[in-house]
Amino acid sequence: MNFFRGVMGGQAAGPQPSGAETIQKLCDRVASSTLLEDRRDAVRALKSLSKKYRMEVGTQAMDHLINILQTDRSDSEILGYALDTLYNIICNDEEEEQDESEDAVTPISVSGKHKNVSMPDENAQKQADDLGVQFTDTFIQDPEHVTLLLTLLEEFDFHVRWPGVKLLTALLKNQGVQVQGIILVSPMGVSRLMDLLADSREVIRNDGLLLLQQLTKSNAAIQKIVAFENAFERLLDIITEEGSSDGGIVVEDCLLLLLNLLKNNSSNQNFFKEGSYIQRMKPWFEVGDDNSGWSAQKVTNLHLMLQLVRVMVSPVNSPGATASCQKSMYQCGLLQQLCTILMATGVPADILTETINTVSEVIRGSQVNQDYFASVNAPSNPPRPAIVVLLMSMVNERQPFVLRCAVLYCFQCFLYKNQKGQGEIVATLLPSTIDANSISAGQLLCGGLFSADSLSNWCAAVALAHALQDNLTQKEQLLRVQLATSLGKPPVSLLQQCTNILSQGSKVQTRVGLLMLLCTWISNCPIAVTHFLHNQENVPFLTAQISENLGEDERLVQGLCALLLGICIYYNDNSLENYTKEKLKQLIEKRIGKENFVEKLGFITKHELYSRAAQKPQPVFPSPEQMLFDHEFTKLVKELEGMITKAVHKSSEEEKKEEEVKKTLEQHDNIVTQYKELIREQDAQIQELKEQVSSMASQTEQMQTTITQQVSQIQQHKDQYNILKLKLGKDNQSQGDGSQMNGLQTEELTQLREEMEELRKQHTLLQSQLGDKDALINTLRSEMSQTAEGSAAGSDNTELLKELEALRSQVQSQSAEINQMKTERQELLRRAEAGSSDAAPSSDGSLDAAKMAELESRLAALTTDTERLKGEAKSSSESRAELEQQLASVNSTVAILQTEKAKLQTEVQESKKEQDDLLMLLADQDQKIHSLKQKLKELGETVDDEDDLDARDQTDDDEEEEDDDED
Repeated sequence: MNFFRGVMGGQAAGPQPSGAETIQKLCDRVASSTLLEDRRDAVRALKSLSKKYRMEVGTQAMDHLINILQTDRSDSEILGYALDTLYNIICNDEEEEQDESEDAVTPISVSGKHKNVSMPDENAQKQADDLGVQFTDTFIQDPEHVTLLLTLLEEFDFHVRWPGVKLLTALLKNQGVQVQGIILVSPMGVSRLMDLLADSREVIRNDGLLLLQQLTKSNAAIQKIVAFENAFERLLDIITEEGSSDGGIVVEDCLLLLLNLLKNNSSNQNFFKEGSYIQRMKPWFEVGDDNSGWSAQKVTNLHLMLQLVRVMVSPVNSPGATASCQKSMYQCGLLQQLCTILMATGVPADILTETINTVSEVIRGSQVNQDYFASVNAPSNPPRPAIVVLLMSMVNERQPFVLRCAVLYCFQCFLYKNQKGQGEIVATLLPSTIDANSISAGQLLCGGLFSADSLSNWCAAVALAHALQDNLTQKEQLLRVQLATSLGKPPVSLLQQCTNILSQGSKVQTRVGLLMLLCTWISNCPIAVTHFLHNQENVPFLTAQISENLGEDERLVQGLCALLLGICIYYNDNSLENYTKEKLKQLIEKRIGKENFVEKLGFITKHELYSRAAQKPQPVFPSPEQMLFDHEFTKLVKELEGMITKAVHKSSEEEKKEEEVKKTLEQHDNIVTQYKELIREQDAQIQELKEQVSSMASQTEQMQTTITQQVSQIQQHKDQYNILKLKLGKDNQSQGDGSQMNGLQTEELTQLREEMEELRKQHTLLQSQLGDKDALINTLRSEMSQTAEGSAAGSDNTELLKELEALRSQVQSQSAEINQMKTERQELLRRAEAGSSDAAPSSDGSLDAAKMAELESRLAALTTDTERLKGEAKSSSESRAELEQQLASVNSTVAILQTEKAKLQTEVQESKKEQDDLLMLLADQDQKIHSLKQKLKELGETVDDEDDLDARDQTDDDEEEEDDDED
């Protein structure tokens, strides 16, 4: 201990060791001491020297300190000293001197942000930064060192956890990308850091916020992991606990971390919206009636909260995600709360400006939100619409520049893809809707357009141009606006007044704004072009402006004048004889020169401010003088520049050919469209006929199957009948002897006669029904023969007739077989009666009983077979009836098909007739054109010689007529 007293205590006699030597001895002591107390004292001494001798401690002691972190895990005090020492040599910020005594265990609550006592000069600070980066590189050369640090953060001891958080934060500040990569691949690395937010000690929690801010910078993967570790819920809870917008710097840190997680991260934005966290933002913006005395911290907090809302609805996000967030903000009342701040009094100017920008992006492109904003009224007497109040600020030159830019952006967002809102703004300028007792948006815009302030001129011109953007109806409506310039003079149109001010040579900013308005107004609106050209002074003014050699500031005005003149050429409908497309192009060629004109037109896109305005919709300008271009206008210039260049270089002959080609294509398209419709109808009809034919084919197959089954059944009946006949023949031979018939009883013979008689009656009935069916088949056959003579589908009918003839022959053969069976049965009956008459009335009782039993069994079998035959004959009759019904349905279907076919032939003939008429009309038109050309030639007019082409076209038309006739 005497050694440490010599180092730390009073001065001893003799020469004092230098700082490097002292640090070397302390490092040796750390490396070689076996007692924990000695190592702890040595590390404490290194900590006290680490700020004054930063280079020496970092160079000599870093490895020993890392070794302490690895080996002395059981002692929290030495771990804390080692972490503090590493932090001092790695951190680049010069911090306040803190009490390092051992008794200062419980620290005072620290906000997490440290103030500098004195600011070093730039060179010293740069050297310190370089030194911190060098030591950071040395520390993270082995990724296990960062992993070790993450493991130490799990220690709950304050003396270990807090220095560990600060050290890791310093590492991230110096080498963020490398440390982020190590933490990302470390198991549970991000989760361990997220546990810092749940620490009950505010110092660790607040420094944990700073650590997570550094960790989530520009790393989408870590941002997603942090978000899914329930960061949104924890951060919003902390903001609520700390008092929301009235909270301290902790709320600011939470908001900065939320911005890191959400900005340019669509996955986290969607997670934030789906988790219903947008609804929890509404209480942040609840401000009271007394808005005086806002603290600087509250202004900062509310500014960040507004930025957080804008991140969710930024124009750079995907349209679907932005629209979904806008809908949620309206439904939960967040938009209504923002509009309340917008109309409140006493709100600081920077908060009011940011609130206007936020409301702008919440309503941009959302019809529901735009309609709500249009209904918001300011709490004035009488109440005025919020739009009118904002426009009053925009055209008021005493208002701050950033506030006027924000109002312009709000007005642009209100009109973005909002044709209803555009119509309402333009309607306030029309004569029928002007109210002399109230100030309207249109009156404010006109007042700003013609005021003495050039910035008001520019803002009003751009705002009015947005009311006309992509809306042809409102461009035509605005032509009706008349302005009273002075007493006793007739009113002039708004279009004329704009050109008058333009020609008076006002400031560059005013002229640029008016030219942007005129270009937006007359583009894609031939009627507005005609109104513009109707004033005889406009075209000479534009050509004079373009042809002059003016200074650098005037080149932009020249380019815009060239754009306006080019729009007059491109969208010219040639209704004014003096200013047709061809004459304007001749004027450019004579007065300006085509190449010079195109060069002046290209000045617009080469301007530095043009590129800046094209980047994003919000008008952000460092000074009012640089406020020259509008974002939507840059899109219009990009679209029109190429088209105007082509239009200027085209000759009159090329334009005439293009017009002729357009007309020919239109006529051809009309004819093709008619034929397409006719072909579609015919295809539909053909498809219906195909379906009917397929159904008939399936029905025919079913009939064929039924006939096959009938043939097989008849064959079975014939076989059964032959077997029965053989059995009866054997019985008759056995009954040749008179003595064998004596056993036949009279009652059984009587029963047999009755059954035979019944069979005879049924056969007679079947024969009569068969005759009726034959007559019906003959009738159907004759009708089908007559129908088949005029039908195109004769082959199908012939096949059906053949099938009917085959069926009829089969039925006749069945009838012949039944007649044969009848004859044979009658013969059997006759034989049975003859046998019974020859037999003696009284039979001999001595007849053999066995023979009698055999005869009785045979007679029973004969009776059974007869009954079965009767049933089969009945089923055959029913099958014939079903077959005849199917034939009748087939015949009716054929008749319907023939009728429909005749109708189709009639329609085809009518279509052919219409085609012939169209071709005749075309031939007449060609003849008239030819005769008119001949007359022009006779009158001395120059006409292109296209006789050969006309003759070729006529020949092609004749060939097409011949092809159509053949078809």
